[in-house]
Amino acid sequence: MTRCSGSPHAFATLATLGALILCLLSAGWAGRRILHFGPRGRAQAIPTALAHSRPGLVWGDRFGDGTPDFLRLTDPADQAAFRRWFTLIAEYQAVRPPAEVPSEIADCASLLRYSYREALKRHDEGWFQTSGIQVPAPPGEIRAWSYPHTPLGTALFRVRPGDFQPDDLSNGSFAQFADARTLVERNAYFVGRDVRAALPGDLLFYRQFGQSSPWHSMIVIRSGAAAEVVYDTGPDHSRPGELRRVLLSELLDHPQPQWRPLAGNPNFLGIYRWNILRGTP
Repeated sequence: MTRCSGSPHAFATLATLGALILCLLSAGWAGRRILHFGPRGRAQAIPTALAHSRPGLVWGDRFGDGTPDFLRLTDPADQAAFRRWFTLIAEYQAVRPPAEVPSEIADCASLLRYSYREALKRHDEGWFQTSGIQVPAPPGEIRAWSYPHTPLGTALFRVRPGDFQPDDLSNGSFAQFADARTLVERNAYFVGRDVRAALPGDLLFYRQFGQSSPWHSMIVIRSGAAAEVVYDTGPDHSRPGELRRVLLSELLDHPQPQWRPLAGNPNFLGIYRWNILRGTP
């Protein structure tokens, strides 16, 4: 039989160490941060106060795209509600009198920000009065969460590269404002370059080289045979931009080839989908 070796001094040392650990645990020293394994198995330390105040939140970033999992809409009903609200709000801006369009909408990126933010709010009577939007039958509400009631508060858009870390809640990784390039690179993911794969709520992105504002976006509001998009042209020198709603078929025959959403057009970056819908059809 093999005997376990060790001196009385060694066992005393182990006992002392164990007592120290128990003392620290009881004092709360070891409980200030909770380890959570994020993308690719990297451990993230989550402040206990955050974890305890939001016990139902998933603190990871399973796609490593910078969007926390607690923002992702995993319920198909929530996904559908977001798409309907997002497209409805964007389309309404294109059909209402220009004087009634919110003043913050001045280009393609601001149309995205406004429609995205408003789609994620609670659409009660006060919201309809404030927005001025009228719909015959409102879509269902998103049940998972509503803006701005998340740990991010009003800072809805990812503006820094990297996957999500708990410290991002307070280090400026999220903001209320994001330009078109930041929206496509930090808040959406690439779907493809065949526009037949675009769903309502998806985005078409372009990069027009040689322009002062080269990044441009459009919102797909309808798919299928009568597919349509909505976009803001943005200001042209001293003239304000205008909101347009056009058939996708018209866009495919645009007189300026650089605006055609075709795989062979180097200015067309492709179809993108919001990160909060990632992993869903």
